[in-house]
Amino acid sequence: MTLHTLVKAAAARLADAGIDDAQDDARRLLRHALGLDAAGMVARGQAPLSDEEAARFEALIARRALREPLSHIIGMQPFWTFELEVSRDVLTPRSDTETLVRAALGALANHDAGVRILDIATGSGAIALALLSELPDASAVATDISPPALEIARSNADRLGLAGRIAFHETSWADGLEGPFDLIVSNPPYIDSAVIPTLEPEVSEFEPLLALNGGEGGLAPYPHLLEEARRLLTPGGHVFFEIGHDQGAAVCELARMRGFDGPRIIADLAGHGRVLALHD
Repeated sequence: MTLHTLVKAAAARLADAGIDDAQDDARRLLRHALGLDAAGMVARGQAPLSDEEAARFEALIARRALREPLSHIIGMQPFWTFELEVSRDVLTPRSDTETLVRAALGALANHDAGVRILDIATGSGAIALALLSELPDASAVATDISPPALEIARSNADRLGLAGRIAFHETSWADGLEGPFDLIVSNPPYIDSAVIPTLEPEVSEFEPLLALNGGEGGLAPYPHLLEEARRLLTPGGHVFFEIGHDQGAAVCELARMRGFDGPRIIADLAGHGRVLALHD
């Protein structure tokens, strides 16, 4: 059986399991089973799989057919300009969150060197590490209540060569931290608790509930986050929080109630409101 035929058969199996990008997933899982990148696959040509390779590939396809996320199987997820280690202990970073990174970088375009960043509920470290990768003189503090999540974030910082510019703190939100910070960012849990069971299995069954559940209406974290932002933000500083696509009006009102003037909602590439932007 050629590699093309093998991938085609695996993709059909994944499609039958309800996976939209079945062909791409099958290709990526084959590369992972063989320990090859795209160039390595081309160099390998159509050489058949060994029994050991075939068994590895079959095991990976079986996991994906049960709707385990591709990122968990491979252990990595592309984000910004790099790849991040992920596991069931952290939310798999998504392209929507890059909207927040772009907005924050735009706000800091003319800022003096030495920006101090706070990333609340950092998870894999995606936001803080993306910002540090673009701001060579910046430093960051990243918090999470989950020790396993912080281990993943530390590992990502080490691998990307950014560990020297970021400090990690195990705490709830920003409890116990002292400011000020020039930039405060967060991708908090913002999904309505009643909606979570209806989400695709990759999310509802495999992503950490702690990183998803925003309580009734999905707004539970924002009042405290806004209070912490008011407490910790330096004069003239910026705040960017990711939000649900239908939460713009509600979070803007919550921000006004806590003394932030002129809150803005920034849309993602699909045109959905995705980021609450605040300026002191």
